[in-house]
Amino acid sequence: MNIIKLNAIDSTNNFLKELSATQILDNFTTVVTENQRKGKGQRGATWISEDGKNLTFSIFTNHNPAFTSEIYTINILASIALIKVLEKYQLSQLHIKWPNDILSENKKICGILIENIIKSDGSIHSIIGIGLNVNQKAFENLPKASSMAILKNKIFDKELLLDEILASLKHHYNQLENPSLLWKKYHSYLYKKGTPVAFEDTSKKQFMGIIQGVSSFGKLMVLLEDDTIHEYDIKEIKMLY
Repeated sequence: MNIIKLNAIDSTNNFLKELSATQILDNFTTVVTENQRKGKGQRGATWISEDGKNLTFSIFTNHNPAFTSEIYTINILASIALIKVLEKYQLSQLHIKWPNDILSENKKICGILIENIIKSDGSIHSIIGIGLNVNQKAFENLPKASSMAILKNKIFDKELLLDEILASLKHHYNQLENPSLLWKKYHSYLYKKGTPVAFEDTSKKQFMGIIQGVSSFGKLMVLLEDDTIHEYDIKEIKMLY
């Protein structure tokens, strides 16, 4: 497994995208940095990470054209792979908050951003960007954020964690031929599934709904008060919790 370690960079996702555009990369080529100056989050947000304290890295994977219809399964397996590693460290109340946040004790400790590039031959390059809060102890103006160090009151070996996460990703990647099993696991960890939740849409209107699951295209399926089930894209609603 090819791991590229950089002291500082704007974005590991961008670096890996540019690298994959100019040369042929092996599956699971990984770029990791101690200082990510312009890390990406969902909805165009910036991922903030204290230098040297956390894991910020991106992984390259290549898929054949037949995989296009199931591309969201990459999000599923990445989330599960991380959950399984965190379970080994006895993080409690682990959940996947749609679409790609990992929570422990209702606090965000990890974010995942996956970018897919469809090539001219129909193949798909996926860049799996991961930011895991490991040893950071303070999150100014981020009341919903936490870290492994805060939750377990100890310092963790980041190198060992990275190795375990990459091994878990590779293991779950080999399960892509049985996506239904991955989806079943994903839904078992889905945050607030089956319970009433408050949401806010793009017009700032708030409403209640019950999460039913996530569609194969990555949309959140919500049972509304009129007993209809509506599917929402990531840019259409946000969960209030």
